[in-house]
Amino acid sequence: MAAAKLMDYDKALELFEPVLGFEVHVELNTRTKMFSDAPNPANDEFHGAEPNTLIAPVDLGLPGSLPVVNETAVRSSISLGLALGCSIAESSRFARKNYFYPDLGKNYQISQYDEPIAFEGSVEVELEDGTLVTVPIERAHMEEDAGKLTHMGGSTGRIQGAEYSLVDYNRAGVPLVEIVTKPIFGAEHRAPEIAKAYVQTIRDIVRGLGISEARLERGNLRCDANVSLRRRVPVGEPAEPLGTRTETKNVNSMRSVERAVRYEIQRQAQILAGGGSIIQETRHWHEDTGVTSPGRPKSDADDYRYFPEPDLLPVQPAPELIEQLRAALPEQPVARRRRLMAEWGFTDLEFQDVRNGGLLGEVEATIAAGASPSAARKWWTGEITRIANVQERDAATLISPAHVAELQQLIDAGTLTDKLARQVLEGVIAGEGSPQDVVDARGLAVVSDDGALIAAIDDALAAQPDVLAKIKDGKVQAAGAIIGAVMKAMRGQADAARVRELILERAAQ
Repeated sequence: MAAAKLMDYDKALELFEPVLGFEVHVELNTRTKMFSDAPNPANDEFHGAEPNTLIAPVDLGLPGSLPVVNETAVRSSISLGLALGCSIAESSRFARKNYFYPDLGKNYQISQYDEPIAFEGSVEVELEDGTLVTVPIERAHMEEDAGKLTHMGGSTGRIQGAEYSLVDYNRAGVPLVEIVTKPIFGAEHRAPEIAKAYVQTIRDIVRGLGISEARLERGNLRCDANVSLRRRVPVGEPAEPLGTRTETKNVNSMRSVERAVRYEIQRQAQILAGGGSIIQETRHWHEDTGVTSPGRPKSDADDYRYFPEPDLLPVQPAPELIEQLRAALPEQPVARRRRLMAEWGFTDLEFQDVRNGGLLGEVEATIAAGASPSAARKWWTGEITRIANVQERDAATLISPAHVAELQQLIDAGTLTDKLARQVLEGVIAGEGSPQDVVDARGLAVVSDDGALIAAIDDALAAQPDVLAKIKDGKVQAAGAIIGAVMKAMRGQADAARVRELILERAAQ
């Protein structure tokens, strides 16, 4: 899709003030759905199930079926509200949000409208240079997800131009918490960075609580980014009213959140500076081209004809339960990151690599399993991430932290070299068992028998008789040719440092 004409970003910020807002949907990882006993595909145990196999009558809106609230989902929602600094409602109510779409079997979504479970909070987010920004939270409410449509036969994967569509109701009824911010003022040039940091913070919070897998590529965490601009006025004059906002839907990576906000600022500024007006609409982000495109006009609350859900009683959590959940809250993300960075001795750049990769939990668990901080970071941000990118998978799904720690322990014990360890890693990822299983099955352990190494060295020296003389003359670097030959003969299963020691001992005789 062709990009619209954009204004230079700095110029856009000279003329207009950006105002941001975010709606983040978090899929909870309960074993069952929000209002039925069907397995929840947002739980790792059921992820990847065949279409339309995780369903119950309630999810399809079949006549006579009645919803029952998932108690665990309510507890998770309260914990998230508390972690966001929100007040928890003494009584909250579900409502019916009415609209028709093929993946919504009931023709309405059970959500919360004017009586959310959590309201009036704030969350502190940290930018890459350590700057702290407070994002105000308006509400966090419970609801159910819709199903999923796959449009077939078109070139874009969207409904326009498709020959037909397939519907999968597995996702229908997945428990969601939607977190809605208040308008965010004062972001200025750092608006895209704040957008990215906010979504990272929400991900860190829900992972720390253990209530969601929070994988954007799976849709466990979805961000709708609202952007509007208002024209700047001279100092002393009344501020302009807020501009018309657009809502960029379901942006599925941290980098994309940042890019989408920046693009919308530049696009809207170009239109407004040219005398045009912004349409209140949803827009779709295109990762491949880095642009947004029009979706549909943005509906207001009245369009959904909200009314109280007649089949569900209000949710009235006991004060004792709220305090119990408050006492169990983990560290806030900013405090946790600063503590871990100090404990691990990472530089700002090293720690940012881990955080940007969404690997903080994996590195922490690997260290807890016995690896050093530097080794844990090396494996997760290096070879594991490389393989994940090649396979287009999430790095955390490739290998467990315990196996990464075991792999490093084999290196530390001298059983493996770094090169051999990479082969073992590939075997573990391929499903061949633990690192030790792969070493045993493939015969990849380092050869520690000096007799075998000396025999290989003698063969190499016989093939290159001049090298020994050079080493005896003090040209120690000449040993590199023999080391290379020995490593080749031993199929890489020799310790290069030990081979060098033996060569120098041979030369000294």
